[in-house]
Amino acid sequence: MAVAIEIKDVSKKFRLHHEKHSTLKEKALKFGRTPYDDFWALKNINLEIQEGQTFGLLGHNGSGKSTLLKCMAGILQPTSGQIKVKGRLAAMLELGAGFHSDLSGRDNIFLNASLLGLSKKEIEKRFDDIVAFSELEQFIDNQVKFYSSGMYVRLGFAVAVNMDPDVLLVDEVLAVGDENFQRKCLDRIKVFQKEGRTIVFVTHGADMVRQICDEAMVLDHGLPVVVASPGKAVREFREHLLRNMRYEEAVQLPESDNESNVEVELGQNTPEDTKQIEAEQKANFKIKIQDIEIIHDHLKERKYILSGEDFTVRVSYEAKETIEDLVIGIAIYDLEGYLVFGSNTDFLGMDVSKISKEGFFDFSFNEVPLLDGTYMITIGLHNTDGGVVYDWWEQRAQFEVMFPGRSAGLVKLPLSLTLHSKSDFGIENAKQQSSTNSHFDNSASIVEN
Repeated sequence: MAVAIEIKDVSKKFRLHHEKHSTLKEKALKFGRTPYDDFWALKNINLEIQEGQTFGLLGHNGSGKSTLLKCMAGILQPTSGQIKVKGRLAAMLELGAGFHSDLSGRDNIFLNASLLGLSKKEIEKRFDDIVAFSELEQFIDNQVKFYSSGMYVRLGFAVAVNMDPDVLLVDEVLAVGDENFQRKCLDRIKVFQKEGRTIVFVTHGADMVRQICDEAMVLDHGLPVVVASPGKAVREFREHLLRNMRYEEAVQLPESDNESNVEVELGQNTPEDTKQIEAEQKANFKIKIQDIEIIHDHLKERKYILSGEDFTVRVSYEAKETIEDLVIGIAIYDLEGYLVFGSNTDFLGMDVSKISKEGFFDFSFNEVPLLDGTYMITIGLHNTDGGVVYDWWEQRAQFEVMFPGRSAGLVKLPLSLTLHSKSDFGIENAKQQSSTNSHFDNSASIVEN
């Protein structure tokens, strides 16, 4: 398969100035002598994105995702390294990029599309489709400075996707649009995927990466953490965030505190990683997950469960002290990354603050209505508002479900089919005497507690 985007040893440096000059005289007097620090937004990024691939860039705020996307789009030039993009490129970057606030929506369509390389005739040919997709027919001749943020996004995305691009770059701006428009955008992206176009998608949303991406890169402070399948990338992203949170807490602890030993798997340790591991080894975690087990009545005979059977997710833990504000959560995903079920002790109205120092807790599921498949389990320990994460195991356990029937999908629903004959009974008689007709029953009793 051909390479659509090739990134070789790309780094990007910015200058952070520490003094702000309010007058031209101050700038002239200190010309060339203003103190500044070098800030590396990207460091030695190497990446190849194949034609027809949907690729995700995942990371926390300030990780370098948008900077890398702007370098791909040619808006920023890397300080070192090289980027090659094959084919026509369209980019939907930050809110209002490529728009002039004093021009109308109509004029901005022509302006933005011309910047993307279309001629006036091509823009006129696609103008109606752009306006229809944006759903802004009523406001298209108004100045865009009076548009809401959602209207900005609609117009910008409508222009980008109607350029017939070979490569589409999409930043996190879709989070501004309403739910219906987001669904509409995702539908268009799926059409692009079927057509074999290349898409690079920047987001904070882990579930979005699972849904639409073939592969993803996790960035942290400009450094590549991992390039992997969506599930593995999301797992590394969340665990990396947790490690960083623990590092920030640990560096404030005294040197003598060495009660906990935390094992961290990293591919290549940078000096920053080494400091982080040392700090984690000093961290005093209040509660840690030790293990996750899948338990069911037929475990000695088979590892999988049958659709409709009961099973339990047992989570072993170790706590150093009583935690006043603790929430235990569970999430189940299918292999494509779609969330099948999620809940926690807060949703269930349970108080788990008085747990013992060592033990386990069970999530028990009765008459599980899932069909054939492998399902991944995530367990999280955090406080009520989610601001403090004590431990988080992202999809480290799994279970398999076997369904002996031939129904398709994710869930086994109660189903019965009754055939009636109007000629024999009439409508009213058919209702009263349905038991005398052919009755096909494939129902199952499912009770949700």
